[in-house]
Amino acid sequence: MEWQELTVKTNNEAVEAINNMLMEAGASGIQVDDDQMVVVIHAYFNEQIKINELIPELQVRIDQLTDFGLDPNPAQISLKPVNDDSWALTWEKYYHPTRLTRFLTVVPDWENYQPQSSNELIIRLNPGRAFGTGTHPTTILTLQGLETVIRGGESMLDVGTGSGVLSIAAKLMGVKSIKAFDLDEVAVKSALENINLNPVADDVIVKANNMLDGIDDVVDIIAANMLSDVIEPLIPQARKNLKRGGKMVISGIIKHKLPLIITTLSQNGFVVSEVMEIDDWRGIIATKPMEEA
Repeated sequence: MEWQELTVKTNNEAVEAINNMLMEAGASGIQVDDDQMVVVIHAYFNEQIKINELIPELQVRIDQLTDFGLDPNPAQISLKPVNDDSWALTWEKYYHPTRLTRFLTVVPDWENYQPQSSNELIIRLNPGRAFGTGTHPTTILTLQGLETVIRGGESMLDVGTGSGVLSIAAKLMGVKSIKAFDLDEVAVKSALENINLNPVADDVIVKANNMLDGIDDVVDIIAANMLSDVIEPLIPQARKNLKRGGKMVISGIIKHKLPLIITTLSQNGFVVSEVMEIDDWRGIIATKPMEEA
């Protein structure tokens, strides 16, 4: 099969939003190169998708990110053909076992990797889908937050699950029951494929859903790694789905949006207990108080 590699040059602030656009356009895989100055997104489309016809629309949508407070510059798009072998070699070149946190290591499904210590937890993922390899700073921040709050035996909702990496990690760390949601049916399929690679997570329930609309479960932990513009309306929803004393672990927050998210948490009765950071990204652990205000 022939593949097409679409490349977008942008910056950390806009990378998640552009990734979402490329996934919606039908990308079968995405790799992000981050050198701190310019982020280069490589998205792979099979030959059946007329991606060259979609480039003008993508360019307009990327340029319009400024309307949402995101700077996409330099916002340069290019396209080139690649064959099936080259596409496979690209994944093998870029994607190797990576230690994400103190305990968690993400491993591509094809690697024969053995834990390097007795407390190392292995997450197996297939990056041949368009929902990430688990190594983006926003994912790492969320995983660090989960390591902080998980004690074992909890219930959790994973909102915007994408690759399913947060649910898999949470099960490895001892969370008892998890329901994971994503608005995109393709993401649901991707998450289920990755969960099947990790038997510890075989009881995770994955469904298509718009954030927490219509969800009545009341849980110990809510995890979400999404853009700030999506997290902001999620916060009031999360309040009703969290037990008293429950934790909300959120990431995907670009640095200049941190005050907005902290203010929204406070307005909805949450107490921020920790702010984590990697480069320009921020993650938050917030608690629903034991006593209602």
